[in-house]
Amino acid sequence: MRLLVVEDETRISDFVRRGLESAGYAVDVAADGQSAIEYVHSTDYDLIILDLMLPDTDGLELLKKIRNRKSSPPVLILSARDAVDDRVKGLEHGADDYLVKPFAFVELLARTRALLRRGTPTPERLIVGDLALDCIRRKVTRGGDNIELAPKEFSILEYLMRNQGRPLSRTMIVEHVWDVEYDGLTNIVDVYIRHLRGKIDDQYPVKMIQTVRGVGYMLEAPAGAERATER
Repeated sequence: MRLLVVEDETRISDFVRRGLESAGYAVDVAADGQSAIEYVHSTDYDLIILDLMLPDTDGLELLKKIRNRKSSPPVLILSARDAVDDRVKGLEHGADDYLVKPFAFVELLARTRALLRRGTPTPERLIVGDLALDCIRRKVTRGGDNIELAPKEFSILEYLMRNQGRPLSRTMIVEHVWDVEYDGLTNIVDVYIRHLRGKIDDQYPVKMIQTVRGVGYMLEAPAGAERATER
């Protein structure tokens, strides 16, 4: 999932970005309203974390512009304005949640996950054959065996499972999981796929992650197995 953090204080934006990336999210950061609008017009975000006090615009005005789009993601306001009136105004302008600075990152992460669950009608539990992924508890099992995955490995596997049977290019995987554009030179996707295969495929007779020559990778359910996604 890709998130946008709109925050002009570098110390805070770096702290939030690192924390969210460690939790497995791809994160873009905008330091002002104009940059934020450019990001929103060019990218479909799953969630926006918005500071109200920006150098070039009021955060509530930016919120209005985001909400005026045909499709807009959930918005979590992150602001030092702690008066009740400020919080009420933010929610009335279309924010989905409001968190006051200073804040604990664990609370920010919990609210982020809650908004993503609320705003995204995607399954919380993915099942392909005997491979199961719990999106909320961030747990993976295969054949009943618990499998420990690093955050990026988890994000790649989730992306593959949500698109089971569909070939995904390296460009698609990089742009979905990382906050960088694929330059065609890096082998980062191949490295992570090798790691994933070592954990969910190598010790099992049926291999799920398939290489699609000239395209990228695809996760395919075993022949005859249930290919379903359920809540």
